Amino acid sequence: MSRVGIFGGTFDPVHVGHVVVAAWVRAVLGLDRVELVVANEPWQKLDRPLLSAAHDRLAMVEAAVGGIDGVVASPAEIDRGGLTYTVDTLASYRAADPDGSLFLILGSDAAAGLDTWHRYEEIAEMAEVVVVDRTGAMGKRPSVSHRVVECPLIDLSSTRVREWAEAGRPLDGLIPPAALAYCRQKGLYE
Repeated sequence: MSRVGIFGGTFDPVHVGHVVVAAWVRAVLGLDRVELVVANEPWQKLDRPLLSAAHDRLAMVEAAVGGIDGVVASPAEIDRGGLTYTVDTLASYRAADPDGSLFLILGSDAAAGLDTWHRYEEIAEMAEVVVVDRTGAMGKRPSVSHRVVECPLIDLSSTRVREWAEAGRPLDGLIPPAALAYCRQKGLYE
């Protein structure tokens, strides 16, 4: 019976905080793997005009996690196409492995808004909700059953990385080196 963590996101761009969370939760919960599922068209970000192309975001995540045991990039939502809803993603994973155990990994900020997600009540029926607490920084808890995993604090967000890039600041150390090389090659965030 497989134990798979699902860590979804826009990953625009992927940064070291994402990678640390994936590796940390995998180790703490003894998961077989954690899949960073790259959103195709995130419904909560439709108003953001400059979203990087899904294939670029997937390539960055693949580069970022390459060589990290048990952490992989997943194109599941991109392959499905259309708007991205976590409940649909979990249903596809459940259909592919009905006997496996799924763990939905959420940062505390995402978890605080879980009650606004499409068919959120069904999410906890398909996967154990795992909320990553940045060492006591957790605010509002989701109304569904969940487990809290404390993780080392890396105070970083993709929004902040994009802002630093727009200001001309260096991104070295914020984005994993292979993903940063991809960004530079493609001219992303410059």
